[in-house]
Amino acid sequence: MPHPFHLGLFLQGSSVQAWGQPWTGRIAETWMKPEFFLDAARSLERACFDYILLEDSSYIGESFAGSRAIYLHNGISVPRQDPSVVASLMAGATRHIGIVPTLATFAYPPFLLARLVATLDQVSGGRAGWNMVTGSSDFAARNFGLEKLTEHDLRYDMADEYIDLVDRLWKSWHPDALVADAESGMLVDHERVHQIDFKGKYYSSRGPLNCGPAPQGRPVIAQAGGSPRGREFASRHADTIVASVVGAPAMRAYRDDVRARMVGHGRDPDSCKVMFLVTPILAASMADARAIQAERRAAEARQTDLKMAFLGKITNIDFTKLDLDAPIGDLTTNGHQQLLDDFKKAAGNKTLRQAIVSFNHDGDGVELLGSPDDVAAQMGEVMQEVGGDGFLFSLPNLHRRTLAEIEDGLAPALQKRGLMRKAYAHEHFRDNLLEF
Repeated sequence: MPHPFHLGLFLQGSSVQAWGQPWTGRIAETWMKPEFFLDAARSLERACFDYILLEDSSYIGESFAGSRAIYLHNGISVPRQDPSVVASLMAGATRHIGIVPTLATFAYPPFLLARLVATLDQVSGGRAGWNMVTGSSDFAARNFGLEKLTEHDLRYDMADEYIDLVDRLWKSWHPDALVADAESGMLVDHERVHQIDFKGKYYSSRGPLNCGPAPQGRPVIAQAGGSPRGREFASRHADTIVASVVGAPAMRAYRDDVRARMVGHGRDPDSCKVMFLVTPILAASMADARAIQAERRAAEARQTDLKMAFLGKITNIDFTKLDLDAPIGDLTTNGHQQLLDDFKKAAGNKTLRQAIVSFNHDGDGVELLGSPDDVAAQMGEVMQEVGGDGFLFSLPNLHRRTLAEIEDGLAPALQKRGLMRKAYAHEHFRDNLLEF
């Protein structure tokens, strides 16, 4: 019998989606209003996806020639709305799917974050998650009054303490603290609410939360652990892991690694779902899908500056200062280490110019293309080789036509093969994640 797997959407920020591409309508005029994101949430809920993760950043890129021009001109990760607001609206428009905003530890005091995420869990009926990030850019840090971000591994040391504090705040209310006993006149039993008096090396908070308990107790924690330190952190704390790994063998090795780390932390590895980033290309036929792929790759090859700008924003490297016709050399970053490592591995002995042209980060994971039946079969084969747990769709062409292709084409093809649920079995997000 085939084993079902989990599906999610990695939403590229609450902003202009696929601007300038076909089928995006008047997105440049309508993006401020949430209708498209609400349509996306409803569509993927009808398709029985597990969750939508709202990726985010809190700065405008300027790691290309020391300027914001290319980022603003081309809409590279800008503009961005606050994900917690959009997440709340998406939760209000749905009943089953998990909603996971990205919130950075350096930008939120722990008490504020714990209260925000607990509130989202309450208003969604137990469907909230938190994509926990530690930040990756000094430009973002300066927007919050910091000179620069702390060193990469130290950020994770601080995050260990941060999540410990947030967990204690969520636990400051016993699940049964709100008794609402009309006879005695007691709304909340004060003996079931306690302050935590947390004093750590980096953070402190008195507690308790004043918003009441979260329906899930602890909202679902998502984390993208790519570097060794990131994997260690994710394996200790995450309920679902965003994994950017190329090729089925490497995907299996990644999953085996984080699951072994979870066992080392005394956790059941089945309690955390590893979700691999993929970019499927759906079309009427395999020939049509390959034509779309070829057109997309040809466009990318012509857009060297855009690719350098994107990579520069993520890695904090200004590639315009490097010799494009020399080997890459030993590039380092205090930003996203996994992406830089992937780029260097793909580059091999190529020059920087050749590496930029050939690097295809939108092809995360494995190649999935063809008709809905083709892609469903490919996904099943990959998951069988990898061992689990599911896929996160990262779509450069997200629009209503793409959503229809997924909801009305791919999802039924997967369900026909027994690879995807046909209905949600549980009320809460975590329980649906743990269903299989």
